[in-house]
Formats: sequence, structure tokens, C-alpha cells
Amino acid sequence: MAKKTVHKSPKELDRLINEYISRQGNNTFNYRQAAFAIGAGTAKMQKAVAMILADKAFDGVLIETSPGKYRLPAKTNVVEGVFSRRSNGKNFVVVNDSTEAADGEVTAYAVDDSKSMHALNGDLVKVIIAANRRGVEAEAEVVEIIEPKEQTFVGTLDVMRQFAYLKTDSRYLANDIFIPRNRLRGGTTGDKAVVRITSWPMSSKNPSGEVLDILGRSGENNCEIHAILAEYDLPYRYPESVEKAAEAINPGITPEEIARREDFRRVATFTIDPADAKDFDDALSFRRLDNGNVEVGVHIADVTHYVTPGSIIDQEAEERATSVYLVDRTVPMLPERLCNFICSLRPGEEKLTYSCIFELDNDANIVSHRILRTVICSDRRFSYEEAQAVLDSGTGDFSEELEEINRLAKILRDRRFKDGALDFDRAEVYFDLDDDGYPLRVNEKVLTDANHLIEEFMLLANKAVATRIGNPAGHKKAKPFVYRVHDKPDEAKLSELASIAATFGHKLKTEGSMREVNRSINQLLHDVKGTGEDNLISTLAIRSMAKAVYSTVNVGHYGLSFEYYTHFTSPIRRFPDMMVHRLLTRYLDGGRAVNRQKLEEKCKHSSEMEQTASLAERASIKYKQVEYMSDFIGHEYDAVITGVTEWGLYVEPIENKCEGLVSIRSLANDFYDFDEKSYSIVGQRNRNNRYRLGDIVRVKMARANIEKRLIDYELVDGSSGSKSDGRNRQEVRPFNNSKFRRGGQRRKSHRR
Repeated sequence: MAKKTVHKSPKELDRLINEYISRQGNNTFNYRQAAFAIGAGTAKMQKAVAMILADKAFDGVLIETSPGKYRLPAKTNVVEGVFSRRSNGKNFVVVNDSTEAADGEVTAYAVDDSKSMHALNGDLVKVIIAANRRGVEAEAEVVEIIEPKEQTFVGTLDVMRQFAYLKTDSRYLANDIFIPRNRLRGGTTGDKAVVRITSWPMSSKNPSGEVLDILGRSGENNCEIHAILAEYDLPYRYPESVEKAAEAINPGITPEEIARREDFRRVATFTIDPADAKDFDDALSFRRLDNGNVEVGVHIADVTHYVTPGSIIDQEAEERATSVYLVDRTVPMLPERLCNFICSLRPGEEKLTYSCIFELDNDANIVSHRILRTVICSDRRFSYEEAQAVLDSGTGDFSEELEEINRLAKILRDRRFKDGALDFDRAEVYFDLDDDGYPLRVNEKVLTDANHLIEEFMLLANKAVATRIGNPAGHKKAKPFVYRVHDKPDEAKLSELASIAATFGHKLKTEGSMREVNRSINQLLHDVKGTGEDNLISTLAIRSMAKAVYSTVNVGHYGLSFEYYTHFTSPIRRFPDMMVHRLLTRYLDGGRAVNRQKLEEKCKHSSEMEQTASLAERASIKYKQVEYMSDFIGHEYDAVITGVTEWGLYVEPIENKCEGLVSIRSLANDFYDFDEKSYSIVGQRNRNNRYRLGDIVRVKMARANIEKRLIDYELVDGSSGSKSDGRNRQEVRPFNNSKFRRGGQRRKSHRR
């Protein structure tokens, strides 16, 4: 039966026709049938239907089998996928149909904004894929939003007499959000707010929404940091109910509990952490054995003794999955009472721990090891700087213990690289901040022997735990477990790296065993150190690598060259470590295997949250970099080209690492083409005008947009894509007289 005739806008008419087409399967139809089905009863509307069907046939969405008769192409082109909206208008949908490539890469189709049905980023949608026409990329058109993704947007309010708008900071939405006055929650012009979209009619250019929370005044440090967390849908407040549950926990250690554990309270034990850390989740113990060997204990906070499965604290920790380390603060996974007090291995306090105890000979060979629950009492809390000072001077607290552990760690480290572990040296920055969180100086983190000795023994413990469960003795079947896996590099990217390295006279082995290929990569990185091509080769090598993730499917850890690896050593700040502790206890006690599928789902969530936290961390660094560089408009720097795109060059000043963009539109000496294969842009008039990834150029600080967290540079006249090793002599901004504090050092250096 035909629908009642009502006036329909062109957009609404197009939407109804799409829905009709998607239901036709292999049936043929004409414009009269389509018009009747959607209730387009007037002659004018029927004519519009006929025109729309003709346009879709021209675009390849439909096939015209005979004049005026249409059907879908033989191969179904109605599929489901996840919509990706971009503020620059370059929307696309990632489909999950039979067109997926055999190597696991998914297929993505561009979606014009007019054909998006106002789908938001992350929505599950049904689309029609236009059949390919010669010389034209296939495109998709959204015909149904199957499952909207719940999401919020952050921006600045502009409040008028009758209504208000949220000007978003989002990369996923270009449109301002209309907000009725009665949905403002007291927000005023200039406030940063978190807003939820409530509707977006097809006939409207802008979505409508409601304010969920007011973060504060735009530009204030606390407000901007909260805005970053909200932008990535990360919590910026701890639930009061969870805090109360943590306050109710009894931190006391009973004699009965001590009796169930091995007692290390009288063994020399210490922690080494960043200077401003409070969550000490690992400690080292040391003692010499009667047989001449040494015993090194890796003691990890026994968080799961206090946090029971399914409790309100456990649920919150699982949802967060990780602590988030921003420039000026830590957003903890666990309530502060647990992470900074009850579980933190603070000096002079008895603590419950989960430990890996290693007996090592003089050459750092593992004679034996044990995994068990213990009780410790840390004798000393070292910062990395304090521990390094002891190593440098040979004097101070626990100097003999530190020197011997450091000697063993160096042997372990050298052996690891000989076995094929990759040796990437990536620079990280931290900030000196004043009392209001304003950046006074940007510093580069320097890793010392103190950092490396902690890293080596944490790696040793993680490997031992993973091997115990993943490769059980007596040919027993391995039970489902949480592994930290790192897959092999992308073969195409590795071959591309080898080709580019060859142009500079370097060789890279791309075939053979994992150990052989990794040794070749390390040798290449060593050979290019300090050369003009260093930046280019190092950047491409890192980009060829896969991301490390959590999984129940153990493919090994390529970067570390470990067959078995997990995360056991940081349960205060990572939920996967808590999962590992629980599984380890269960299996060592003879418990049955857990459900692999459910465990894999938790692994996937933890991996996703880790990536989200990393993006938020980088956003906070970027915010402080933009804030810092806003004081240096007009200053010049030597900078490395860290990215090359069709819209310009990303450059990173050698002095301060504050990356920004040199827009291709600002290059007035020529018109430039983007050469994707050579990672460069090349002048049309003069082919010698070339700028390539890794080149060093001279730039001038032009603009700093704090709201959008963008830095714009301009090339200094005469600057070319040279490979000079020159350094900028620009003076560093002097400190003012106010007190300052350091930010960005809270995370341990080991994060494999």
C-alpha cells in the first residue's frame, strides 16, 4: 500500500529512495514503483524520483537494464561498516564484507558529506557502494544508521539571547552544535563545555545538543587539561562511590597473611622511580648467596590481594584499563588510597608483593627462578637521578648492591640486543612548569644506567611469568593467558626502507629469521647515526613496526625478540597486569582454564584504552608545546622534517622538539607536488627545490593556536632540504622568579 503523499525535501526524498533500493535485492524497478513505495504522489515529486534514479545510474549505484528500468549491480553493494567523520570533510566508511583483502586489510570508501545522513564518527552504518566507473574511485552512500555510537564533544560556548552554540575543538566534527538556552547548565560565553548531540535532522546544517558538564573558562590550565580528557572520552573525576569503597579497605597485614608468604623484610630492598612519582609498584632486592651467586628479587605490588574481582573498584579499573600520564598530572586507574598509599611500595612500610626471585651467576645467567607471593619492607626510595649519582660516584646508600645489579643488567641488555632485540632510541620531552601549570622550559629526557637497570629486570620478570604459563613444563597444554605481543614489521614498509637505505649505500636484510632481520635493522640504525640520512632512516624504521597490543594469541614480541612476554610489573597503573596476577595465581594453584573469548575481549579493550590514553598524553604535550611556543613568535630554529604530506611539511625544532606545520601554501618560491614514494615535496618549476622526510631546514615561528593546539612555522628564505648537522643558537627562554615544578616524568621508562 502506498504511503500517504506528503511534501518531502530533496534530502528526505533521497534518503527514502536509498532505503527502497536497499530492499530490492535483484529485483528490477522503475521510477513509478519507487515513487509509489515511498509516497511520492505528485507529478513534481515523481519527476524528482526519476531524476534521482537516473543520477544514481550515472554514478554507478544502479544499473539501467533497459530505458527507465533499474536494478542493483549483480554483486551486492549494500554492506555494513563503521563510519569515520572528519572535520575536513574527508569522511569514509570502513566496511566489513567480502571485499576485505586477504591480508587482513579492510576496505574503506569515501563518503561525501551530503550522502552521510549526518552519521557521526564511530556509528555502525549501512551503505550502498557505487559501482566503479573507469577512472573514478568507488564511493559509498549511507542509507541507514544501524547503531549510533554514544559520544560527546568538547568546545567553547557562544551564548546568545535565545540560544547558544558550541564551537567544537573536534577533529571529527566541523559543525557547531546548536544548544537551546534551557540545556546550557548555567554555561556562559567563553566556557569550555562537554556536549552530547541529541538530534541532527536531515534538513538542518547543524546538530542540536545539550550541555553535560561545564569544565571552566577557556584558556585556564585545569579546564584545558580536563577538556583533553573529555575529548578522548577519558574520566577527569573519580567516582565518589569508588573512593568510598577504597577508604573502607583495611590496609593492615595480619600475621596469618605473612605466614602464607615468603618473608623478604630483612633483605636489602629499594625502589627506583621518577622524582615526582608516588605510585611505586616495583622494587628490587639483592643478596649474595653462599654458593657465590647472587639473588635479585623483582617485587611487584600485590594489588589483587586488595581488589577483588567484580568489586566496584575492580569494575572501574577494568573500564579505565590504564592510568593516564598527562604533562601536569596523573589520572590514576585505581583510587589514590590504593595507588599512592596501600599498594605503593613506600620505604619503611611493610607491603604485600608478588615476586620473581632470580638466582644469577657472575655472567648473569639464570641458574633458577621462583614466582611467589612475598612480604617486603623497602629500605630506600631512589629517584633515577639519585640512583645514577650513586652509580657515578661509587658511594652512597646501597652502592655495592646498585653497582652489582647494574653490572648484571648491562650483561642482560647486551645479550638481549645480540639475540635480536631492536634498539630504537626515541627522544621524549618533559616540561618545567610554574605554579599555574605554565611551561617555562622544554627538556629532553635522558635515559641513564639507572633507567636501564630497572628496565632489564622488569623485562626479565615479565618474560619469566609469560614463559611459565605459555610454555608449561611436562608438555602440558598452555592455558589462556594475557600476552603482550608485538607482530612482525610490515613487509612492504620494510622493503621500502631497504630500498631507500640502498640509495645512501646502506644494506638492510629483509628476509631470514627474526634475529637476523633485527640485527640488520640495528646495524643500519648504528651505521646511519650522525649521518645526514639518520633522521629519515630512523623515522621510516619506526614506522615499519607494528603496534604492541594485549592478546591471548601469543605471536611473541618482535621488538624484544622474546618468544613469550607479558605485563606483570605494573598492576597499580595497568589492568592487564592485574589480569596476569589473577591468572598466575589461578594456574599456579592448579585452577582450570578461563574462557579464552572473554579474556580476549578484555585484552582488546585494554589495548584500545592504552591507545586512547597515549593520544591524550600526546595531546597534553602538544597543548603545552603550543603554549610554550606562543612566547617565541618570530624566533628562528634549525628543525627536522618529521612528516611530509600534500598540505605541507611537519617540522620539529632540534632545540625544543615542538613540532608544527609549514603549510605548502606558504612556500612562495615554487609550486610543489607531493611525491609519496620518496617522502618529499618537489618543485614544479625547479626540481632541485625538494624537501624530504628527515631533512634539516631553517624555520621561523609564525603562529600558535592554543585552542586548536596548532603551531605554524615558515621556512626562512634560502632554507633548503639540507642534511647539515647545524644546531640553532637561539637562546632558551629564561626562567622567571616563580617556583616551578616538573611535569611528564611520572611514567616508568619501560613501556614495551
